[in-house]
Amino acid sequence: MTRTYVVTGSGSGIGAATAELLRERGYTVVGVDLRGAEVEADLSTPEGRRAAADKARELANGRIDAVIACAGISAPAPITVAVNYFGVTEFLELLAPDLAKSDAPRAAVVSSMASLQPNSPELVEAMLAGDEARALEIGASLAEQGPRVGYLNYPSSKRALSRWVRRASITEQFAGAGIPLNAVAPGTVLSAMTKDLLSTPEGREMVDSSVPMPLNGHSEPVVIARLLAWLTSEENTHTTGQTIYTDGGADATLRGDDIWGGAGQSIPA
Repeated sequence: MTRTYVVTGSGSGIGAATAELLRERGYTVVGVDLRGAEVEADLSTPEGRRAAADKARELANGRIDAVIACAGISAPAPITVAVNYFGVTEFLELLAPDLAKSDAPRAAVVSSMASLQPNSPELVEAMLAGDEARALEIGASLAEQGPRVGYLNYPSSKRALSRWVRRASITEQFAGAGIPLNAVAPGTVLSAMTKDLLSTPEGREMVDSSVPMPLNGHSEPVVIARLLAWLTSEENTHTTGQTIYTDGGADATLRGDDIWGGAGQSIPA
């Protein structure tokens, strides 16, 4: 029997490339986006998320084998937090019981290299606490200080999302139900979101100084789609809780060996 995927953000960018790739491979895809998808919904609100989950469940005829959450924005405003974090985590949690019915359930989300950039710890903690009202309040306060400070909404949302994946992946809701849960963190992807920024030498220099990609440079959306497809395939049985930096070497360039934190501490006998 063919697998059924629910893909958010299917109208453009990585989401569109992922939906197209899965369909080319013969899978059933229920796309979710503001417009131009099987499910047209606004993931920036709790009501929109519930409506999207209900409609996706209906169109999938009760069989959902994987959810891939690609929907995201990068505005220097609190709506970025609403879509990028709560629009992913709440949507996945709403469909987790449906996933658990599959013989090979899988889930993956799109984080970002920006998860490693400076962020607002207060905002990150509010998201991880599940306090959307407080998170939006903090996000609005940042936005009021201008676009440079307001941009912190974006890396904060992606840092919180990667940390949520880490935590949620080993819970009864996901690991206990046999659902591998992972994140992919792209570097610079050639899409409508980056087109204007990369259209000038100055813009490209700014982007590349923040996200150096020594391996093959900027990526096409399908590069990310291929990894998302594998992570949510039946082949992936044990990879979970990971944020995989599909970034042409940006993470390795910027962080080097400094990734293990306290992992090297000795364990008492």
